[in-house]
Amino acid sequence: MLNHYPLWKYLLIVFIVTLSAFYALPNIYGEDPALQIAASARDVTIDEKTLVRISTLFDKQGLKYRNAKLSDTGLLFRFSNKDDQNKAKILAEKTLGDDYAIALNLATATPQWLLNMNAQPMYLGLDLRGGVYFLMQVDMDAAVIKSVNTFVSDSRTILRKAKVRYLGSKRVNNTIILRFKTETLREQGLTILKREMRDLSFKEKNSDNSFVLQGSLSPAKLKELKLFALNQNITTLRKRIDEKFHGLVEPIIQQQGDDRIVIQLPGIQDTAGAKDILGATATLEYRAVDEEHTVEQALNGRVPAGSRIYYTRERHEAKRVIPSVPVLLKKRVIVTGEHVTNAQAGIDPDSGGAKVNVSLDSYGGKRMGAFTKENVGKRMAVVYLETKQETVKDKNGITLKDKEGKPVIKRHTTEEVISNAVIRGHFSNRFETTGLDSVQEANDLSLLLRAGALAAPVYIIEERTIGPSLGQDNINKGFMSVIIGFVAVLFFMAFWYRKFGMIANLALGLNLVIIVAVLSLLQATLTLPGIAGIVLTVGMAVDANVLIFERIREELRNGNSPQNSIHAGYEKALMTIADANITTLIAAFVLFVVGTGPVKGFAVTLSIGIATSMFTAIMVTRAVVNLLYGGKRIKEVSI
Repeated sequence: MLNHYPLWKYLLIVFIVTLSAFYALPNIYGEDPALQIAASARDVTIDEKTLVRISTLFDKQGLKYRNAKLSDTGLLFRFSNKDDQNKAKILAEKTLGDDYAIALNLATATPQWLLNMNAQPMYLGLDLRGGVYFLMQVDMDAAVIKSVNTFVSDSRTILRKAKVRYLGSKRVNNTIILRFKTETLREQGLTILKREMRDLSFKEKNSDNSFVLQGSLSPAKLKELKLFALNQNITTLRKRIDEKFHGLVEPIIQQQGDDRIVIQLPGIQDTAGAKDILGATATLEYRAVDEEHTVEQALNGRVPAGSRIYYTRERHEAKRVIPSVPVLLKKRVIVTGEHVTNAQAGIDPDSGGAKVNVSLDSYGGKRMGAFTKENVGKRMAVVYLETKQETVKDKNGITLKDKEGKPVIKRHTTEEVISNAVIRGHFSNRFETTGLDSVQEANDLSLLLRAGALAAPVYIIEERTIGPSLGQDNINKGFMSVIIGFVAVLFFMAFWYRKFGMIANLALGLNLVIIVAVLSLLQATLTLPGIAGIVLTVGMAVDANVLIFERIREELRNGNSPQNSIHAGYEKALMTIADANITTLIAAFVLFVVGTGPVKGFAVTLSIGIATSMFTAIMVTRAVVNLLYGGKRIKEVSI
């Protein structure tokens, strides 16, 4: 029978349309202005008492909020309007001070029953939602120096294991310098190092009283190191943001040039809190304590070649202050934070203080296991490193600027010994680190360790706050363009193809619903270029129907019956429709692979729109036409 669908096809279409309508539904609820409060000081915690305190404060000042929620990221207050949101921010800043990070945010107003069924609205990009923008500089020189220092340390270990005596080793710029007493020893060292350290190229040089071996990184290795540092930092920063703002923000993190990273946090309306987690470079280093020499000798200027003086953290216990004291540690690092695979904060049952339970990867576990096996009964120290940056100001408190008009940034690194304990037994992949000041510090450190260590320091060189009013204006214009294009197509199709045109219009409406549902299910980020892709899809969505309807008209003009004309129109136009859409999909795929940022957003929405329009233009319209005309004796059709 011509123009007839089996029951399962109708059920499939109904199922897809119903499911799409359900998952597109969350997008009609919009967002609530919200205030996020998180702890910024290490000794500050946010709990139910904090929630009650802030809620009472807002109630006394007559600030009405929809609801308040305590989560792992802090407090979240929802408001009905932006005026109350801004007033609450000012009041909270005056009351809480610098111990808390307070950020304006936008939280979805989707009912909880929809969220429980994993029906969430699609994310809106920075250009639509507003938020904060950071441009970060990666210190590539530091990345190279860090790698060269590792080569220096590894070369010492390799030569010691091979029992090749050397006079000394050090880093000079981006090269390692090894000194030997005789030419024979140098030849032995060169043979071993060439085999074990293939990323370095070695040159032999002579000095007055020693034979020198100079190792340099090849240009290809330097390029690889810098690319790794950039990619590793992008991954680490993404993990940090996910840990900090889980469920509240979908970050957009992209490479810019060879040494910069762009970070966009849609919905976050000021930089408080975000800067703390992005700029933080806290990590740990596990080092052996130099027990062969005394601290007093080192303080008097006789520091051993392979050691360095560190200082313990100053502690405040009860009403007394425990001052920092010097500790002599080996320069060779056993394990760093970059080998940490998991870290969880907890409480040490013996001391009652904070601790971090640490898990290492296989490489870090092997190094730690080998060290602790040979050094049971000796001491190992944990060094806490944190790099901070601050703007330089003059005596009047005015920020100083460089020749380009950018704020002058001063950076300093804090290195503190937080633990100096005796190794009681052999351990490798799993152990615990104690000596932290508070549970909050343990939480912060575990977050940074879980996210991974930065391969190189990053510094914020530009930050901008994009107001939600600008975002709303873009949203209004973008959706107005979709509506205008949609309505124009509706009128044209209804006028030109009459009843069949109305069927195509129904399919076009369903196409938009399915596009929104797919974007929501994928949790894709919609930007202005993405809206442009949807507008283009609206125009292209009826292409298939135009081809089908014109083919039906041609069959009718040739004298075929209405039923045969409808059947031929859909069958014969199918290959042409497929060819046209496949070529567009190929172009969209190329845009996605080659393009970045906005271009990718355009390619994604265009690809989704092509796939959904194929479904609605072919299957949905055919199903409606079959219901209206299939199996009936008709003399003419309205087309």
